[in-house]
Amino acid sequence: MGAMTTTTGKRRAATRQKLFQAAVTLIAEQGYSATTVDEIAERAGVAKGTVYYNFTSKAELFEELLRHGVGLLTTALRAAGDGRRGVDALDAMTRAGLEFLAQYPSFAQLFVAETWRANRSWHETLRLMREEAVGVVAAVLQEAVDAGEFPADLEVQLTASALFGMVLVVGLDWLVFQPERSLDDVHAGISRLLHARVRQPG
Repeated sequence: MGAMTTTTGKRRAATRQKLFQAAVTLIAEQGYSATTVDEIAERAGVAKGTVYYNFTSKAELFEELLRHGVGLLTTALRAAGDGRRGVDALDAMTRAGLEFLAQYPSFAQLFVAETWRANRSWHETLRLMREEAVGVVAAVLQEAVDAGEFPADLEVQLTASALFGMVLVVGLDWLVFQPERSLDDVHAGISRLLHARVRQPG
């Protein structure tokens, strides 16, 4: 029974991942209103009924894909910082963020766009998910401040938001306008800015 439940759970997770990738790509291409559940199902290679089995409406599907995408990013940031401290952790998180953007460029565009649309039913969910992702960065900054590695007057929350936003915006600029640049090159540029901002004087 346990094995069957595990198999079912994995199958459902795989289906949700397919729906996530299909929906986010279509919505980025043609907008939320113009995208239908039929198109999402077709792009994902699943039956329309499967979509409604997993989600009660297109709005719920979109809210969940935002939750899923930010969850993937947050998990990547945590994993990158695990076992590292200070600038090393932030450097690793920056790279993980850029790798995530390269893997899910359409989601990154949607995330940035939807962050500013306060009239959406999923705005509060998105705000909370963003806070969780930024919180991963803030925790690393606070630990380094407490250990005396970063300046005591560092504004942790503001700096965490700035770093998170910088990776998103610079990453999108890279993918859209400077795709000829390598990930290593973009990461190195952000890393230089990061070191200049958080290092202790002297």
